[in-house]
Amino acid sequence: MKPQATPNHTGRGSSFNPQNRFEQTHIEFDPLDDHLEHQEITRPRTQYFKDSSRSILSYNTSPDIPFEVGLSPYRGCEHGCSYCFARPYHEYLGFSSGLDFESKIMVKFDAPTLLHQELSAKRYEPKIITMSAITDIYQPLEQKLKITRECLKVLLEFRQPVVIITKNHLVTRDIDLLQELAKYNCISVAISLTTLSNELRLKLEPRTSSPERRLAAICALAEAGVPVGVMTAPVIPGLTDHELPSLIEAATQAGASWAGYTMLRLPYAVKDIFLAWLEQHVPDRAQKIIHRIEDIRGGKLNNSDFGSRMRGQGIFAEQINKLFKAALKKSGLLERERIRLSTAHFRIPTGQAGLFD
Repeated sequence: MKPQATPNHTGRGSSFNPQNRFEQTHIEFDPLDDHLEHQEITRPRTQYFKDSSRSILSYNTSPDIPFEVGLSPYRGCEHGCSYCFARPYHEYLGFSSGLDFESKIMVKFDAPTLLHQELSAKRYEPKIITMSAITDIYQPLEQKLKITRECLKVLLEFRQPVVIITKNHLVTRDIDLLQELAKYNCISVAISLTTLSNELRLKLEPRTSSPERRLAAICALAEAGVPVGVMTAPVIPGLTDHELPSLIEAATQAGASWAGYTMLRLPYAVKDIFLAWLEQHVPDRAQKIIHRIEDIRGGKLNNSDFGSRMRGQGIFAEQINKLFKAALKKSGLLERERIRLSTAHFRIPTGQAGLFD
C-alpha cells in the first residue's frame, strides 16, 4: 500500500516517508492518530549520526556528469528540496527517501583526515573534485561543525582543484580559503538558483538560503575574485522554466561569470514525493506540470538514459534549451562546459606549517 502524505509542516520538503525499496516491511500510521511516535515520524526533528566510512572520495564514470571525483562530508541534506535526485541514496543506509533524507543526517567527522590520506596516496592521480554533487556541503549543520571548511584547508594545502555547488549563503564564510585556491586556478563556485520567488522557495527548498541571499553570495564571491557562476537547476517544466531569463539576468547583475542548467529528474521514490508536493502546494497546476515532465521524458516521469537525462528530449526540452541559450547570449555569460580548472599546481605537502594552520 502506498504511504499517505500528511500535511507538510514547517521546514520540510517531503510530507511523508515512502517505503524503502530494499525493505520488505514498513509501518503505516493512521493520519488521524495523534500518538507521540506518529508525530515523531510525520514531524521529525533533525538527528545527526556518525558516518564511519573509511574513504571520502567517490568516483563515477557517467558520461552525463562533468566530473569524475566527488566529495561530501554529509549524507542526507537538511535543505529538504522536494525534488532532490539524491534522496534514493539514503535507502542504501536503511532510511527512507522522504522525511528521513532531510532529518537523519550522516556526518563524516573524519572527512578532513581521510581526504589528506587519499590525496597523499601514491596511486592518487590529480583530478578535479566536485563538492555538493550529491548533498549540499553548506547545509545548516556545517555552520556549527565546519567540516567543509577543514576539507577546504586540506584542498588548499595540496592545491587540489575543486568545484563547489551550493544553495547556501554560508559559502561566503570561507572566502579567505577560496581566494587562495583561486590563485592557482583551483576553484569554481556554482550557486544553485531555482527561482526568484521566495514564497515558492520556502515550499520547494524549505531550509535553503533565500534567492536574495544566494545572489548576495554570488556578489560577495565575485568581488573577492573567486570564480563564480549560477546553476539554474533543476528546471521544472511548467513551474520554473519561464524564470530562466530572469534568473540568468539576476545572476549576471550579481557578478556571475558563467551559467548552466539541468532538467528535473525524478528517480525512484522522488516521483512520489514530488507528486505529493505538487498536489499539496500547486494543485491547480499539478496536472500541467506532470504532463510537461512526461513530455520531456518520453512519456514517463523519469528516464535515466544517458545522453538525455540531464536535459530531456522533445519539443519542450528543446524550447527550454533555446530559452537558456538566448538568455546566455543576452547576458554575455559563458556556458558551464567552458569553465576549466587546473591540476598543474597540485603538490603533496612537505609537512611544514601551512598558511591556515
